[in-house]
Amino acid sequence: MTVTASARRKARHYAMQALYQWQMAGASLNAIEAEFRTDNDMSKTDVDYFHDLFQGVAKNLDEVEGAFEPHLDRNIDDLDPVSRALLRMSTYELKNRIDVPYKVVINEAVALAKKFGPTDAFKFINGILDKTAADLRAAEVKADKQ
Repeated sequence: MTVTASARRKARHYAMQALYQWQMAGASLNAIEAEFRTDNDMSKTDVDYFHDLFQGVAKNLDEVEGAFEPHLDRNIDDLDPVSRALLRMSTYELKNRIDVPYKVVINEAVALAKKFGPTDAFKFINGILDKTAADLRAAEVKADKQ
């Protein structure tokens, strides 16, 4: 399958939902991933990307949270679960998927926050990810602003 923007978008959509489920239910990563692959039509989804985001966030949680936590105005545990899942996933992408432009990562997170997050969560997500991108992708952000 050729990787398309829409296949990546679906991968992020499912990864965010899987991370949400993982943090709420505490089931094993493999069980949740298997459930998502069984219960959803993954034919138009970049399943490798879904796997990378979901497993990558969970296995590097401290490192991922450490990258965005300094920009929070509250304790990470006080975030709503959708925002927490989106910040984790997007920060993982910023850190580990330099093949994806930082603006794409932020725009995708904002779109998911508008769809699934509480009212105005997208503004909060955008602000935190802008600051996180400036830390993790300083050269790319600087070049973009010139």
